[in-house]
Amino acid sequence: MIQEFDIRVAPQTAATEANLREWLVREKNLQAKDITGTRILKRSIDARQRQVWVQLRVRVYLNEPPEQQTFPPIEYPEVRTSKEVIVVGAGPAGLFAALRLLELGIRPIVVERGKNVRDRKKDLAQISRNHRVDPESNYSFGEGGAGAYSDGKLYTRSKKRGNVEKILQVFCQFGASPSILIDAHPHIGTDKLPGIIEAMRNQILSCGGEVHFETRMEDLILHNGRVCGIVCNTGQRMEGPVILATGHSARDVYRLLFGKNIRQSPKGLAMGVRLEHPQHRIDQIQYHNNEGRGLYLPAAEYSLVTQIEGRGVYSFCMCPGGFVVPAASGPEQVVVNGMSPSNRGSKWANAGLVVELHPEDAGKQHVLCMLEMQEKLEKACYMAGGQTQTAPAQRMLDFTENRRSIDLPPSSYSPGLCSSPLHEWMPKGIVDRLQKGFQVFQRNKPGFLSNEAVLIGVETRTSSPVRIDRNPVDLQHVDWKGLYPCGEGAGYAGGIVSAAIDGERCAEQAALELSR
Repeated sequence: MIQEFDIRVAPQTAATEANLREWLVREKNLQAKDITGTRILKRSIDARQRQVWVQLRVRVYLNEPPEQQTFPPIEYPEVRTSKEVIVVGAGPAGLFAALRLLELGIRPIVVERGKNVRDRKKDLAQISRNHRVDPESNYSFGEGGAGAYSDGKLYTRSKKRGNVEKILQVFCQFGASPSILIDAHPHIGTDKLPGIIEAMRNQILSCGGEVHFETRMEDLILHNGRVCGIVCNTGQRMEGPVILATGHSARDVYRLLFGKNIRQSPKGLAMGVRLEHPQHRIDQIQYHNNEGRGLYLPAAEYSLVTQIEGRGVYSFCMCPGGFVVPAASGPEQVVVNGMSPSNRGSKWANAGLVVELHPEDAGKQHVLCMLEMQEKLEKACYMAGGQTQTAPAQRMLDFTENRRSIDLPPSSYSPGLCSSPLHEWMPKGIVDRLQKGFQVFQRNKPGFLSNEAVLIGVETRTSSPVRIDRNPVDLQHVDWKGLYPCGEGAGYAGGIVSAAIDGERCAEQAALELSR
């Protein structure tokens, strides 16, 4: 017999199966001798009140053997002699597009400007050690995309767009922990993602697809209102429909399309800072306990949002137990992002604290106005940091009170911080709203606004500054057939899972077009 219960228990009860069984016997009038196994189906933490609870959906097996936790693996067919689709970019949108093409019997040709996920890691180390940014291999460019080395959180609100469960199962098929199928806010971790991405690539190759690293698309082949392929920096010409999954930092792609009059629109985004607290302080605030999280709770996270003067001010990409990383993708830029290993074990917590911006905030409006606004702020940050990857920073309370910081707290940002009056050189519309937003967050979460915390400049890559216009039905460009703008870089996704879903959708439409 199998029974399922939705229960709310203390963290210690949820920590082990033995403790959970004792609770079930006591609270659900079950017989201990009848319980042959339990399985947690869903798990989340409710920390809204002083007493913190763990909410579980648990399946209990009574007098019968527990079934193994399984999900149907996808069988990928041989496609060596099949029709081809070109996938530009090997981030989540591109990789999942390629895998879906395999499922549909289409041969994917993946073109990635950066290096493979292992070699890419060496270039990331050079940013911290020597302040040298390789414009083709960095935190934004390379196999796995921006998500590979900037956290790997899988939480999404994109459930209406596609099958989130399938995306999570595919990650599990290639090596992710099955816990991502259970947790309300699933997370793989930057230490685990590279191996998973490598396994995906090997699957593409073993089925007869191609993956070309250090190969940058330099031009589109256009003919009679149709995109017929691409030209690469290597001199190669590749022909076929093109899924364009180049990510939100491929500014050369936006400029290429602009130069060819391929229709795009400026898109709102958010910019601000990366805010770093001691993780213990966030644990105290979120779990309402001066002792912090104790033995049975994970590193606490937060999600904050308010409206200030007609614009949203909110936290973005919160990384408990994580690190702040240098995310520039070219010269004369300082950009920061956050990441967490799978154990979320560092002594710091960080999140982007950003202000919603609209194209009209950029002044003179044109297609690339938001992109240029990003570039201007990143260049200002580079100059304020001493023209290296050292990041300008300011204690949180000092920033809120327009006061320079005499010194800075310890930080996880490995290239180093320098004290800088962010409130003087960042755009006034961002500064004023952040200052007022911090005061709102302090009222809701006493202790949040603190000089223990440090603001690190700047967080600008929250989403694409441009939307590449496409038909909502067949997902092809509104003017050019055969071009499928895809994922976060095209302005149709906002994270790993939503990008993966969009990649699958574009692959399905490209396969349908080929079948015609």
